[in-house]
Amino acid sequence: MVAEGEIVCVTGASGFVGSWLVMRLLEHGYVVRATVRDPTNMKKVKHLLDLPKSKTNLSLWKADLSEEGSFDEAIQGCAGVFHVATPMDFESKDPENEVIKPTINGMLDIMKACLKANVRKLVFTSSAGTVNVEEKQKPVYDETCWSDVDFCRRVKMTGWMYFVSKTLAEQAAWKFAEEDNMDFISIIPTLVVGPFIMPSFPPSLITALSPITRTEGHYTIIKQCQYVHLDDLCMSHIYLYEKAGSKGRYVCSSDNATIYDLGKMLRNKYPEYNVPTKFRDFDENMEAVSFSSKKLADEGFEFKYSLEDMFVGAVETCREKGLLPKTFEEIEKNHVNGNGH
Repeated sequence: MVAEGEIVCVTGASGFVGSWLVMRLLEHGYVVRATVRDPTNMKKVKHLLDLPKSKTNLSLWKADLSEEGSFDEAIQGCAGVFHVATPMDFESKDPENEVIKPTINGMLDIMKACLKANVRKLVFTSSAGTVNVEEKQKPVYDETCWSDVDFCRRVKMTGWMYFVSKTLAEQAAWKFAEEDNMDFISIIPTLVVGPFIMPSFPPSLITALSPITRTEGHYTIIKQCQYVHLDDLCMSHIYLYEKAGSKGRYVCSSDNATIYDLGKMLRNKYPEYNVPTKFRDFDENMEAVSFSSKKLADEGFEFKYSLEDMFVGAVETCREKGLLPKTFEEIEKNHVNGNGH
């Protein structure tokens, strides 16, 4: 049970997961310090300032993963920290210096700040990209599995620098936590889908909605993919933060589907997008690959949402915000004019 008014810090608070987590923490009575790269950029932070209780229980703090010590001030005086921030630039020209190093160094920098501030518990949002990126897929993955970093660097598939950065950052974090006896847990979401409050198109939805937008470069990621609803993910963070004795890694995934399952569901739900149900590079009879959330379920956590809930929430929010055209014809027009996602 949380003490009313307990102070927590959320890094990467303006993003897809961060902003929803801030909203839920405020609802739960926490006082939230939200770190963002530029608190004065209204386009990027207005959705946080518009949240209920933000006037009394929310403050914005400037911090950047690539600047050493920049989280110290925000974390000083906090009981808990939720480290959500991560560089997500799939198009980076210099991935080692722009994505991989800042992710690892930023992680360790935040851990040092937590030690100095005597933070009670640090919750890290990891990624399925730390678990199952390897040459051959297993039928089931759990918390004991790690991605093959050498394979990622060799093949350089879409998003490889993100998978490498998250894997190396989490491994470095576990080493640090063990050496300094820190109360640290990591939550491993699979592909996060659902309604959202940030103003721009969330990076994970570029992947999830790729059959609608025909972003074919992302099809390999959703070939045999696993999913979790954004709200389930954020509620699992709060649940495990509040639960005494939670420790180690936790997979957070409620559903799995092949690209064929997804194509069929989206085509039925949204016929106006004419979603493909045939994908030339993939075997129609391939097996689904699942992530086991047994450890999380054993802690007593329950998922609330279905795969359909996630995608309907995502599509409807994208349409409301004008981020996704209403028909396939409009999407095609955008691609021709060169302003598709």
